[in-house]
Amino acid sequence: MKTRLTELLGIEVPVICGGMMRVGTAELAAAVSNAGALGIMTALTQPTPECLKAEIEKCQSLTDKPFGVNITVGVVASEVNYQDYAKVIVESGVKIVETAGRSPEPFMPFFKAAGIKVIHKAVTVRHSLSAERVGVDVVSIDGFECAGHPGEQDVGGLVLFPAAAQALSIPVVASGGIADGRGLAAALALGCDGINMGTRFLATKEAPVHEGIKEKIVEMDENQTQLIFRKFRNTARVYRNTVAQKVAEIEAAGGEFKDVHSYVSGANQEKAWSTGDIEAGMVTAGMSGAFVDDVPTCQELVDRIIRDAKTIINERLAKIAS
Repeated sequence: MKTRLTELLGIEVPVICGGMMRVGTAELAAAVSNAGALGIMTALTQPTPECLKAEIEKCQSLTDKPFGVNITVGVVASEVNYQDYAKVIVESGVKIVETAGRSPEPFMPFFKAAGIKVIHKAVTVRHSLSAERVGVDVVSIDGFECAGHPGEQDVGGLVLFPAAAQALSIPVVASGGIADGRGLAAALALGCDGINMGTRFLATKEAPVHEGIKEKIVEMDENQTQLIFRKFRNTARVYRNTVAQKVAEIEAAGGEFKDVHSYVSGANQEKAWSTGDIEAGMVTAGMSGAFVDDVPTCQELVDRIIRDAKTIINERLAKIAS
């Protein structure tokens, strides 16, 4: 399946496993890339630039296919020297970078001089256009259904995806609410050049999270997520557990971030991911969990998505059109 995205990035199918904090390791990225899609490691999952260098080398030993590294700016509380991480990415020979958070503009000359293709994650058409102007190669546009931070505009993918594709001249990747071949076929029909999935790749054999978390994703329906941090204009979509509900209650009562910090701390998140106790901390998940009903390998998942998308396009839609 060829699109502008596959041609630009040198991948076989227009599917990306977006960077996921704590989850974007060498093993998962390599498994996704070996399946013909694009796996992405997360730079800040590694505590130091030196650790990132070692993790990139591990990924390079596990796959000879293209993979990327995510660098998300301005979302961690501690002081981070992003330039040091960027330097490691360039010096390691990585040729694809996914940026998120703040504008990628400060990094663009550095990345472009190294021949790196830049995918920028955005949540509005306005920010997507800004990213295009500073020279990114691809925009990954997050609809309201996505896990993590959907922004404050609340525009769903059915509107946001074609709006971005219409406004931009560079390839657009649909992100949020997609977990199967139906989502890929829909994204292509809406003018996008590929899809980005996070929650769906969480529930794969290679994802480095506890089996208990994967089981909960399989059990999800479309109502099993909750928006938190809306009061702080840093809205996040997470799994609806007792932690998320408590945070929402504190926000509704006029609480400040300091009042919810203990519930959403990194330590509690790590406990949930590593022990499988879904109630232990904040767990990021998107509405697409409603479409997850098994835990395949990355290869099995990618093959299924492409097969199902082709069937929809070549048989069902062609039959309707004729």
